[in-house]
Amino acid sequence: MDQDPGFIAAVEEAKKGAAEGGVPIGAALVSKDGQILGRGHNMRAQNGSAILHAEMSALENSGRLPASAYEGATMYTTLSPCDMCTGACLLYKVKRVIIGENKNFVGGEDYLHARGREVVVLDNKECKHLMEKFIKEKPGLWNEDISV
Repeated sequence: MDQDPGFIAAVEEAKKGAAEGGVPIGAALVSKDGQILGRGHNMRAQNGSAILHAEMSALENSGRLPASAYEGATMYTTLSPCDMCTGACLLYKVKRVIIGENKNFVGGEDYLHARGREVVVLDNKECKHLMEKFIKEKPGLWNEDISV
């Protein structure tokens, strides 16, 4: 799955976030028929936003779509989704969440499972490296992002 277009888009977004000085987390929402509906990266620092995590940005960039467009979709994200992003995936009936890595942070994976969603963790080295580097260089911004 590391070569899946949705995952590739999520990693590209994470790198954009890093290049902008923000949290290097990216996401892409892919419809059940394989079309990328939206992609985005964490924009909290860049936009002074309380909610623009990568998954929220991907949903925002999907635009206003009918509920049927989201149902059965897959959310690709470079890091385990927080509670807010987990809730958004459930609200929009995302069927599957593909996670680049969950060593630096574990979010709502168990809750997604409990609600019948498929969760796949890739343990991707590039995603781990991006986060490890960021956490080491900007611990204050990271702690702010995860509400510590």
